Amino acid sequence: MAVGRVEYEVELVRLGRHLSRHAVRQLLTEHAEYGGWELARLRRYRDGTRDAWIRRKIIRVRTSSSRGSSARTRS
Repeated sequence: MAVGRVEYEVELVRLGRHLSRHAVRQLLTEHAEYGGWELARLRRYRDGTRDAWIRRKIIRVRTSSSRGSSARTRS
């Protein structure tokens, strides 16, 4: 069984300094609950602004291979 790498979709969310910690927490919680996002990184700058990198897994749908079964011919 081959184990593949997990791929993520990443989004940068810029948060102004006017937002309180509670408001930031509530916003990120809503992204997590309703969008399937998780917090990857949060950076706060000296001027009070924040950058939040959120990510979610990309789920790839594998198509089943029909090799072999359709190539057989019945006599």
